[in-house]
Amino acid sequence: MATTKPGERKLQILQTLATMLEQPKGEKITTAALASRLEVSEAALYRHFASKAQMFEGLIEFIESTIFSLINRISDEQENGQSRTQAVALMLLNFAERNPGMTRVLIGDALVNEDERLQARMNLLAERIELTFRQTLRDAASQGFGSETLIAARANLMTSFVIGRWHRFAKSGFRLNPSDNAPAQIAMVLD
Repeated sequence: MATTKPGERKLQILQTLATMLEQPKGEKITTAALASRLEVSEAALYRHFASKAQMFEGLIEFIESTIFSLINRISDEQENGQSRTQAVALMLLNFAERNPGMTRVLIGDALVNEDERLQARMNLLAERIELTFRQTLRDAASQGFGSETLIAARANLMTSFVIGRWHRFAKSGFRLNPSDNAPAQIAMVLD
């Protein structure tokens, strides 16, 4: 491979890992397989990451920072709480659609045989998403949309809807897009 600048190799490792995760029935991802795909030694991988768990942590950090920066952008652009709720849900579905390998991380599928703290971190991400929905729905209720008493239930339902769509996408071998019919279904949840 060509000479890379500092930091580029780390990003290249994470991109390759995400690409390998896009194979729904692909081989188990090992550091040996990852190194082979990158045409480097396993030792070269370990110069950038102390373990495979750290590589997954790098992907999770990317997922978290991307999702929450997009949520912040939506919050800045959308004053209407109901529109913000819809926009956040659609963004989460579109993020998965554009990043199939990362969808397997989001649902924990790729983390099954990895360090359990990685799955705990993904569970925390789901909780943060639900808190986001609670806030957007609280804002919607204060603007006259929806009931104050149903905020927690609707936030949980929106989170379950998104996670369910992520699962369906991954389990279909990335054929059934999570955003298909989503606007109409989200509207039904919010009515």
